[in-house]
Amino acid sequence: MNNVIETILQHRSVRRFEDKPLDREQIEMIVKSAQASSTSSFIQAYSIIGVSDKQKKQRLAELAGNQSYVAENGHFFVFCADLYRHKMIGDLENADLSDSLESTEKFMVALIDTALAAQNAAIAAESMGLGICYIGGIRNDLEAVKKVLKTPEYVVPLFGLAVGYPDQETDLKPRLPLEHVYMENEYEQDQNVLEQQLKEYNKTTSDYYLERTGGKRADTWTGQMAMMLGRKSRMYMKEFVEDQHLNKK
Repeated sequence: MNNVIETILQHRSVRRFEDKPLDREQIEMIVKSAQASSTSSFIQAYSIIGVSDKQKKQRLAELAGNQSYVAENGHFFVFCADLYRHKMIGDLENADLSDSLESTEKFMVALIDTALAAQNAAIAAESMGLGICYIGGIRNDLEAVKKVLKTPEYVVPLFGLAVGYPDQETDLKPRLPLEHVYMENEYEQDQNVLEQQLKEYNKTTSDYYLERTGGKRADTWTGQMAMMLGRKSRMYMKEFVEDQHLNKK
């Protein structure tokens, strides 16, 4: 096992950071690593907004559900699906690109490009001894986030990435068993097999929580997911995305 794989397999979310900012070299290296990610047809359909202004970080923390680590970290990055520059390309090249830019396919390209770039950034940061935490909570109110970041049309802030020097030791949370996620040649056809794997994983997660909380919690994964997915969340998203002229066709 090499150092890169060790870094990946040791990933855990960090939610408490030292009061120490990242320096410019660290920030630029993380962004350059993000830019080195794969991108569909070289479209590079994302932008990264670094937030260092304390008032803006505090506002984003409030919008994300009062998560303190959005404001208190070494640096806060916001990853955005971005086809605005491609709209500008249409203007520069005297070409009507609206049908393509507003399609579901190009929206998916932007989402995938952004996620790939962010994961490169996360691994780069962790390889430097930093901790990270993805922040989906900024999608609680994207109209307000737009005002904070002043993003134009064709841009959707997807998630934040809090990065900094860890000020806590966190546990490695067990993932789904490999055989439940990786399948050879076709999707597993036997539902009984899938159900048994889920039951075994429930035992793993329950044991994890029991040990982590000293016997106070024994959550199963399927129980957690049923509760979470049973709640309506951010149901305004389709309208917001379409208002940005994305995912309309």
